[in-house]
Amino acid sequence: MSKDAYKGPLEKVNDYCWKIPKSYKPEMLVDGLIYADKKLIQKIREDQAPDQVANVACLPGIQLASIAMPDIHWGYGFCIGGVCATDPNEGGVISPGGIGFDINCGVRLVSTNLFRPDVQPKIKELVDELYKQIPTGAGRSGKYHFDKKELRKLMEKGSRYLLKNRDLAVERDIECTEANGCLADADPEAVSERALARGAEQCGTLGSGNHFLEVQVVDEIVDEEVAKVIGIEKDQICVMIHSGSRGLGYQVCDDALLKLRYAPSKYKIKLPDRQLVCAPIDSLEGQEYLGAMRAAANFAWCNRQLLMWQTREVFETIFGQKWEKLGMNLIYDVAHNIAKFEEHIINGKKKTLCVHRKGATRAFPPHHSEIPLRYQAIGQPVIIPGDMGRASWLMVGQEGSLEQTFGTTCHGAGRVLSRTAAVKQAQNRRIDQELAQHGVVARARSWKGLAEEHPMAYKNVDDVVSIVHNAGISKQVARLKPIGVIKG
Repeated sequence: MSKDAYKGPLEKVNDYCWKIPKSYKPEMLVDGLIYADKKLIQKIREDQAPDQVANVACLPGIQLASIAMPDIHWGYGFCIGGVCATDPNEGGVISPGGIGFDINCGVRLVSTNLFRPDVQPKIKELVDELYKQIPTGAGRSGKYHFDKKELRKLMEKGSRYLLKNRDLAVERDIECTEANGCLADADPEAVSERALARGAEQCGTLGSGNHFLEVQVVDEIVDEEVAKVIGIEKDQICVMIHSGSRGLGYQVCDDALLKLRYAPSKYKIKLPDRQLVCAPIDSLEGQEYLGAMRAAANFAWCNRQLLMWQTREVFETIFGQKWEKLGMNLIYDVAHNIAKFEEHIINGKKKTLCVHRKGATRAFPPHHSEIPLRYQAIGQPVIIPGDMGRASWLMVGQEGSLEQTFGTTCHGAGRVLSRTAAVKQAQNRRIDQELAQHGVVARARSWKGLAEEHPMAYKNVDDVVSIVHNAGISKQVARLKPIGVIKG
């Protein structure tokens, strides 16, 4: 255990949940809850992320608990894997640290009617063409360009702008995107000129870090009935895309942290950590950030839409058929760095709350009004990426998510090594060759890009999803294994 390990209290609630009692710190308004099993909680203790859970419990207007998912790890202000809901009618705040720098970083999963034998002989050719055609890496610009007027419209309208104005989407793409690819009340005028400049040529680019595009094969079906409704079966090929709002979103967060630094003192808010800088939701500062954050979120949905569109074009080239004939339909797109207003029942009373999800995924249950008609009977699809050497998961939301976690589940495997530590561990190794030995063709712009993200930098995603499955938050449907990956 490191000197920076968490040494505070952790009380077992059940086999899949642990509590930090609000007595731990005098400023805590609610308990902290961490979803983990006995094995994983020991790993979670190794850094100060649990202390961040306790710090979030001090935010004005927080409801029920400060919550963390099993993929929890240290982040800016909030831990990654953190969930917090605040009530604007009780002085609730909005905190940029509860969304993060990559606003609406998220994942989408695309089906095909191809199977492993169709793709395996062409996998190197396919990955090379994806890498050639889809811009990857920090600062890279793409083939889609938007002037300021267009960019503001795109940030206001979200994915539907690409359908109506660029013919780069179809109706199902909109229907199968969380929030239909658009947060209402976005305010592009609240987005700085610097952010606009950074985003002008980045819509439709993958970026760097943990962002990726993977060609995957359905390795295991756990729930045949749900999989049938979604339209997937064993050995089928899917594509998973993980990216966010690029430099535009980063700048929106950076701008907000500067603008809000004096808001806590102005509104007499005491914070245990200045990285939790925040403002009342109904304040001018809070409303300005919310407007800019929504605009960046809409940009991110457009970014993933354009990444998917380019992927469809590459598959057309390699397999000689239109993407519609190849069955390249969007299964679903989920955000995992976002704040949204949602209705939840708190102590028997319906409230409209501002739900912060940072490294956490919405997981609404069957028959919820905000999920597509095609998925009403099974619940919202939940996409959980793992690492590029093992697996990812497709799940669906369960009733327990509304009862326990404000309709939320985990968002990935969760790091166990910092990027610096991962690079150090990968010294004198060829991660691309190691992946090839496991049947994964990988392309990246640099050795470091793969080294930072090598499989052992992450928890085993199977361990993470089993916790949320057993906790009744989201249900396992299918396990997908990567066979091709491109990264920055």
